[in-house]
Amino acid sequence: MRAKIAKPKPGTDAYRLDEQVGFVLRQVSQRHTVIFAERIGCDLTAMQWAVLAKLREIGATSQNQLGRATAMDVATVKGVVDRLRGRGLVDIDSDPDDARRRVVALTDEGMALVDAHAAAALAISDETLAPLTAAERKTFLALLLKLR
Repeated sequence: MRAKIAKPKPGTDAYRLDEQVGFVLRQVSQRHTVIFAERIGCDLTAMQWAVLAKLREIGATSQNQLGRATAMDVATVKGVVDRLRGRGLVDIDSDPDDARRRVVALTDEGMALVDAHAAAALAISDETLAPLTAAERKTFLALLLKLR
């Protein structure tokens, strides 16, 4: 038996998946993820890198604040932090002002790893944006930030 090929319903023929922002953003994100995995030079996920890089940028902070700063929900950032702690890249302590709060900080090893791979991370961004001119990159990033 042959499968029936569906014909577009009236009024839906203007919708083209390849022209939809979410679909294109997902494809670009997938491309960037592949570039990241191939080029970072250490065994980290993009989310683990984000946590380490943000801690390098802002210093020790609560796990809750770290989640907000890296756009991760509570459960996700906890899992990422726990894996990084297991690798000796971050320490977790109780906040002296609030024992319920967990403060996350880079270890010396974590700081050295971020410093050693920052240039690779910048090169990953450059490679992701390589099809664009310098002016297009600036505009593209400005527009993405506006959509955030």
